[in-house]
Amino acid sequence: MLELKKVSRRFGGLQALSGVDLFVEEKRVTGLIGPNGAGKTTLINNISGLDHPNEGAIVFRGTDISKAPPHRITRLGIARTYQNIRLFHEMTALQNLLVAQHGQGNASLLEAILLTSRYRREEKQLLDRAHELLERFGLGGVAHVQAGNLPYGDQRRLEMARAMATNPRLVLLDEPTAGMNPAETLELGEQILRLRAEGMAVLVIEHDMSLIHQVCDIVYVLNFGQIIAFGTPAQIRENPIVIEAYLGRDEVEA
Repeated sequence: MLELKKVSRRFGGLQALSGVDLFVEEKRVTGLIGPNGAGKTTLINNISGLDHPNEGAIVFRGTDISKAPPHRITRLGIARTYQNIRLFHEMTALQNLLVAQHGQGNASLLEAILLTSRYRREEKQLLDRAHELLERFGLGGVAHVQAGNLPYGDQRRLEMARAMATNPRLVLLDEPTAGMNPAETLELGEQILRLRAEGMAVLVIEHDMSLIHQVCDIVYVLNFGQIIAFGTPAQIRENPIVIEAYLGRDEVEA
């Protein structure tokens, strides 16, 4: 579904990504882990169009998206969440989901002004979809609460629901459990597994290894901008190269 071929990204003299090869299969959860500063967020920014590689190619379902803008990538079927929550804090939870669906209606501006039957029908469909997502992510009771007033865990779930509102084929999750307690992390993992069961592909960047082991089919390890290992969660857990990257040679030898 998604393939990165020798992707490199430089910022002046800093080599953030170097020859990264990565493959995300359909109906699978792929993990991306690595120490702080390894280049994980740079990689997800390049996939989602917020940044672009200097070299290599990013191909999604046969289309090269290496230089595509974010709105085109979204329309092709890729959605993402952010390490730092980026909700519309002055809007309600419901309004956040309606805004996310703005590109899905076909009614014209004139039809909206005239309140035609097609416009009203589409508006109802989008509203129903927004309520469905709120219920799905356990947010049905806070539909009319401003996003900025929601508890942190609810904001995380709302951001994930907003990503799903674009009807993606692939969702990119950038540290989705940051700030969550173990119970919330477990619940979010179950949500991710439900997405996979429904046919969704997921690429998840995460430091919480309990989530990686709970949901991932395959895991890639990024260190200093390069993929140093990939395999099942169990294989990665026992890989001495990965252990050294996280702990350092001195700690491993001790």
